[in-house]
Amino acid sequence: MTSAGGLEGVLLADKPAGPTSHDVVARVRRAFGGARVGHAGTLDPFATGLLVLLLGRATRLAEYVSALDKTYVATLRLGASSTTGDPEGEIREIAGDVPDEAHVRAALAGFLGEQAQVPPIFSAKRVGGERARRLARRRAPVALAPSRVRIERIDLVAYASPRLTLRVTTGPGVYIRSLARDLGESLGSAGYVTALRREAIGGFRVEDALQASDLEDPAGGASAVEELAARLLPPAAAVAHLPTVTLGARDAM
Repeated sequence: MTSAGGLEGVLLADKPAGPTSHDVVARVRRAFGGARVGHAGTLDPFATGLLVLLLGRATRLAEYVSALDKTYVATLRLGASSTTGDPEGEIREIAGDVPDEAHVRAALAGFLGEQAQVPPIFSAKRVGGERARRLARRRAPVALAPSRVRIERIDLVAYASPRLTLRVTTGPGVYIRSLARDLGESLGSAGYVTALRREAIGGFRVEDALQASDLEDPAGGASAVEELAARLLPPAAAVAHLPTVTLGARDAM
């Protein structure tokens, strides 16, 4: 939608594996002629799925979307670790028996609810003013404090040792890579994420999102840009989950 200040609203994008979240933001910015664009919740380059993009004045509402619960489908591998917690790192096999499904289910139950979680060292967290991932790439020591996070639900979708697929609904700030690491350690082994897809952020669903090909620089000129603009949700969609208060004439200042 448009206002006196230009395009504004919420755009849902399905990020493919490879590009960063910033790359997707840059594509949308180019498609809309340099419009102000932000996002509510980063996805790692290897991950796919829902990015909630905010355009124009709607960028001010990013914090409200970031605070929503998120749902992921993740494939994990047990019995091995990764320096980055994902398939892009150095993989190290861990000797020992891989647990059976019953032990995996019991361990998963221990990760429900509020808990302390240490972020991966390859993350955007800051240590002494510098991103942890930059320190980690230089092999400098990185010590990150645990954060209080909440995991609402974990469903074991499939288990074919040593790989398992989970559907996880989390509160803000949860790292699925940390969950994989901690799950592996709780089973006396190790674990890392091999694939990750974000299905939902609050009421926003990836099936309603634009594909990456739709976000390339429009070749159709003004009409193509208009088609993209037609997919914008109003800024109010970013705060639709918040309670409302109706004021009468007596409440007006």
